[in-house]
Amino acid sequence: MMSQNKVGTKPLLHTHKLLPQTTFNRLYMAVYALALLSLFHYHAQTLIFNNSPSFILSLLLFISDLILAFLWCTTQSFHFRPIRRREFPENLENIILKEGKELPAVDIFICTADPYKEPPIATVNTALSVMAYDYPPEKLSIYVSDDGGSQVTLFALMEGVKFGRHWLPFCRENNVVDRCPQAYFDHTFYDDFSLQAYKLKILVSCMKDKDVSGEMMPNLVYTSREKNITHHHRFKAGALNALVRISATMTNAPIILILDCDMYSNDPQTIKRVLCYFFDLEIQPTMAYVQFPQFFHGLNKGDIYFGEQKRVFQINPLGMDGLSCTVNMGTGSFFQRRALFGNPSSCFGTELLELGPKHVVKKPIGSQEILELAHSVAACDYENNTRWGTQVGYRYGSLVEDYYTSYRMHCEGWKSVFCNPERPAFLGDSPITLINMLSQTKRWMIGLLNVLFLRYSPITFGIHKMGILSAFTYTHFALTPIYCIPLTIYAFVPQLALLRGISTFPQISDLRFYLYIFLFIGANGKDLLDFLLQKGTFEIWWNSQRIWMICGLSSYLFGFIEYILSSLGIVVPGFDVTSKVQDDELKKRYEQSIFEFGVVSPMFVPMTMASIINLVSFATGLVTILRRGLKEMQGLSLQILLSGFVVINCWPLYKAMVFRRDNGRMPTKITLISTFLASFLCLLVASGM
Repeated sequence: MMSQNKVGTKPLLHTHKLLPQTTFNRLYMAVYALALLSLFHYHAQTLIFNNSPSFILSLLLFISDLILAFLWCTTQSFHFRPIRRREFPENLENIILKEGKELPAVDIFICTADPYKEPPIATVNTALSVMAYDYPPEKLSIYVSDDGGSQVTLFALMEGVKFGRHWLPFCRENNVVDRCPQAYFDHTFYDDFSLQAYKLKILVSCMKDKDVSGEMMPNLVYTSREKNITHHHRFKAGALNALVRISATMTNAPIILILDCDMYSNDPQTIKRVLCYFFDLEIQPTMAYVQFPQFFHGLNKGDIYFGEQKRVFQINPLGMDGLSCTVNMGTGSFFQRRALFGNPSSCFGTELLELGPKHVVKKPIGSQEILELAHSVAACDYENNTRWGTQVGYRYGSLVEDYYTSYRMHCEGWKSVFCNPERPAFLGDSPITLINMLSQTKRWMIGLLNVLFLRYSPITFGIHKMGILSAFTYTHFALTPIYCIPLTIYAFVPQLALLRGISTFPQISDLRFYLYIFLFIGANGKDLLDFLLQKGTFEIWWNSQRIWMICGLSSYLFGFIEYILSSLGIVVPGFDVTSKVQDDELKKRYEQSIFEFGVVSPMFVPMTMASIINLVSFATGLVTILRRGLKEMQGLSLQILLSGFVVINCWPLYKAMVFRRDNGRMPTKITLISTFLASFLCLLVASGM
């Protein structure tokens, strides 16, 4: 690293260091692994010498623990070598002057798909925030991909350009840091407009358009690619590949920034921070991208839906960065364009020379020849019989195109960097209703399962190409939906067994009772510690583990089922855009940390059933202890504790079913169906069937 061997020759651009908890992490892994071995020794004894009817229960719990243990093993790859980086963008100018370099051009892609779920004003705010970067405007080109083909989005951008002519010089002259207008003024506006939509329209050309101070403005291009029912448009991955080709014909910048429409720039110095890595010749030849974490504005105090996703977006990437394999998060990613065209040692040729990463655009962005070429490469059938989506550009085959593309890149030999500055580089919106969060998560789960069972599965192909530690990081993501199996078993089986008086865990007098306690406290305690070290709070951590259990019985489970059905050709999975619209009533309940149910969804049924069965099980256990005494209930103690733990986590569901009268309460239909099914299960177990 430049930080270690070039101190005497040139100013530092970046440094990194191992996190202090690394040694503790490795010691914890060893101790916890020994405890797991002891657990499976106990399971083996139980299965071999158990001839009672509880054999099936023991087998189910063994399968659950086996899955949880393997997933725990894959999780440790995130904690084996976590690092933290620091950049010195203030030294860039010295490097540029000393070595005679020029600042590279940057193409910025902003993707939107549905004007009703992703308000056009959010797209405008994001576009203006990146147009206002502290960077030469002639080096910036912003491309907005509107897969919804919305006239409102186009008109909003046109109106945004008028405002931008005043906004950009205002930001420069007043050293404004919050360069997203909405964040600066803290209000929004929206109206309904009607205008003919264009497939491609240059809204701002840096060679022609000036702001009110006479300075150049960055290029701003609106695109709405051609779609046809006879050609699969490949969702966001297809939109990004179209942007790669369109931008190649117009500007072909060596660096590409990819953003979601609601993820605005929060730091005007971000590009210069990224150049601290792209200007390091030791890592630049093999560096595919620099990834920034996702942060969100407007989260309530406890982050009840865990929209922050601290594990995925902040904790795990530190460990992946230590292995140089940070996952691409789909937004806040600065790609080296060359990385989209093959491995570091060989660049795939393109069907047109103008699309290659080394092509230099010599004609003006608005010339007729350029526009015609841009239109042709955006055609719906352009990718037929080409490498696009398989070896070039974003890879097809999964609904989580960001995860899959980064995984394939690392298999090809590319590396990546996780850049996490003190001030968040980008801020975005997070779902404020439970159903939106679960729907988004379900889509991710289907996409992850797509990757798990491809020929390029990280659990087989990945280990061979990346090594076991790096492959395990991607394997863990791919296996996330499988959590639904142990979570469903632990949500129902021990509790139903308790109603029959059947013990599924060791007695209090058995030392292995404390083994289970250690495993539970050890896993959750370590997770809490990781949260606190990353500036989290106990309340947010508690809500995160509650949401994890809720997802296990809803989005993970339904995603798993839908994947199986789609594999059998029974259903066809789609790409459902997550709604970013916030009405006043929903927002008020969210700010008060009140769970939002409100809609009839089958995903609410399993979690509601589990809340009812665990409440009945816990109450039954307590009553039995009062009648018989704790001594006679030793074998059922862990089941009672487990039921009590679930009951505490289900408090928002009980309130939504019984106590609330607002529009966000649990729908009566869901409550009745869940109560009927839970009662049926309890009666079935009580009757001995």
